[in-house]
Amino acid sequence: MSFETHDARERTKEIQAEFAARGDALGWFDALYNEANGDNEKIPWADLEPNKFLRRWAQKTDLQGNNRRALVIGCGLGDDARFLYDAGFSVTAFDISPTAIRWARELHSATGIEFLAADLFDAPPEWFRAFEFVLEVYTIQPLPLAMRPRVIDAISDFVAPEGRLVVVTRGREDDEEPLELPWALSRRDLSQFELNDLKLISFEEMLGDEEEPIKRFVVEYER
Repeated sequence: MSFETHDARERTKEIQAEFAARGDALGWFDALYNEANGDNEKIPWADLEPNKFLRRWAQKTDLQGNNRRALVIGCGLGDDARFLYDAGFSVTAFDISPTAIRWARELHSATGIEFLAADLFDAPPEWFRAFEFVLEVYTIQPLPLAMRPRVIDAISDFVAPEGRLVVVTRGREDDEEPLELPWALSRRDLSQFELNDLKLISFEEMLGDEEEPIKRFVVEYER
């Protein structure tokens, strides 16, 4: 999760904390999109362009869709989904926020992307191991640490035999304590994917352009 403005960052933390106090770990996403009321600058990660670390990785690997079936996890306003669509993938993208999905459909109405409101933990059964390319960008890190293994297991279930999964996340050392939202992932956290029959293909650490650069991990797996 890349926060662009101080106000948006702080308001996001407030909303997340309000819902967490009520025992609701997921409801804050739709509340945030609703409160934004069509202003993407109030969504810290919604800069209306594809993730820069995804783009770097795609350029380096010469990513080509070749009409492969792709799934984008927690797609938000759909910019990463659009990136894959433009690269030649047949794209399905989902988010738990119906508001985000309506917004994404409007922004990308000229494409063939299938945008759906869905819960990661209650996804359509036909999605099980059905996608040749699965993309996860910044959707694990804003979820509670206690949920992390379950989240990783659920994401893994979408990857088809011989399919690929790409994860883009804030990174931390194994012995570094994640103190606040977004809770960065360590290599130990990510090893949960390998327990789901996914083989690590590549691991790259990239630095952001913040005043104090924040490291991101871009990780590729294959079933």
